[in-house]
Amino acid sequence: MIPYRCIKHRNRRGTTLVETAIVLPVFLFFLFAIIEFGHAQLVNNMLNSACRNGARIGSVEGTTSADVIARVNQTMAPVINSDNVTIFVNDASVFDSGGTPPGSGADIEALPSLELSNAEPRQMFVVRARLNYNDIALVPMPFMNGVVLNSQAFMRHE
Repeated sequence: MIPYRCIKHRNRRGTTLVETAIVLPVFLFFLFAIIEFGHAQLVNNMLNSACRNGARIGSVEGTTSADVIARVNQTMAPVINSDNVTIFVNDASVFDSGGTPPGSGADIEALPSLELSNAEPRQMFVVRARLNYNDIALVPMPFMNGVVLNSQAFMRHE
């Protein structure tokens, strides 16, 4: 007579392989999604920092818009290729005039460009940077299609 324990093991042969084949792709998807989300947060934080640094440089008298763009690119360089970043230095005086301020990022990008060497004292300006995440993704994920990371910093020229 064959013990019950041996019959039980004989009927379950290959179940580990089937379970692994089902669970492993889901596990790997979640693992890579967590890595990708962390990378997106890193890039977004660096983009915020780069805009703030550029705006701080731009607030000082004697700097140009090219200096601000160079500072934003310099701040982003350790993380990504700066060729993928679109940088805007625009006049934000519309916020001082009491009119309706721009409501979206595209509206802010549509503000008139500003050369900071010609800016008036106390004139408000905005440094805005935009980046398509697909251009810098570590592992292409379908849920990241069309994701645009952007940041902006407002400052007054002195």
